[in-house]
Amino acid sequence: MGRKTILIIVALAIATVGALLVFLYVQGVDDRAVAQQAPKEVLTATALVAAGDSVQEAQQAGKFELTAVPEAAILAGALDSTDSIESMVASSTIYPGEQVIQAKFAEVGSVSNLGIPNKRLAISVQLTDPNRVAGFVAPGSQVAIWLTWGEGEAAQIRLLLEDVKVLGTGQTTVASTTTTDATGAQTTEAIPLTILTVSVDQTEAEKIRLAEKVGELSLGLRTADTQTRLSPGLTGTTLFR
Repeated sequence: MGRKTILIIVALAIATVGALLVFLYVQGVDDRAVAQQAPKEVLTATALVAAGDSVQEAQQAGKFELTAVPEAAILAGALDSTDSIESMVASSTIYPGEQVIQAKFAEVGSVSNLGIPNKRLAISVQLTDPNRVAGFVAPGSQVAIWLTWGEGEAAQIRLLLEDVKVLGTGQTTVASTTTTDATGAQTTEAIPLTILTVSVDQTEAEKIRLAEKVGELSLGLRTADTQTRLSPGLTGTTLFR
């Protein structure tokens, strides 16, 4: 057999092996991609589970169900049963559709229903929808609080607290108010009221409680770079200065 023939055979063998390796690699990639898309069942929430709710109560209320989720989308620590957390309570809020993960549960007595920070208090205030940013304020939000009081030129507004954390939101109720104009005609208006619970220290709690007696509280929703400053505020006579 000539040298040229041997070289051709070796080249063909190398090419065949190379093609086989490429085929096997591509096949492996396809298999991994299929595996990542193959659905697996994990527990998800069907309704809101609040911090402090027990797993047993949530399960009895039908708040957990097995849902098929692509493997690539399954969160670390996601559970397919409640066996390992059966005696625990939720340590933070779990929202409908969210995967149930081990890290969001703790033993009874180790969490507060509201997650009140150390050395702080939780107090609640009742606000109308416009005064709570039309419902955009949610648990975990950081807000600024203003106080408005007085009428006409004697009206005043002033920033009361710059940065307060919202711990929870309660149910919305509707209150009716009736106003009478100069002609004696009366107008009745239905106003939604919602209770918000916030985290404060003693001084902040005292300011809020007294401010509720003096006038009307309203919130501003903060972002990470929101800038506010305590100032003398505005009055009816300095509004346009």
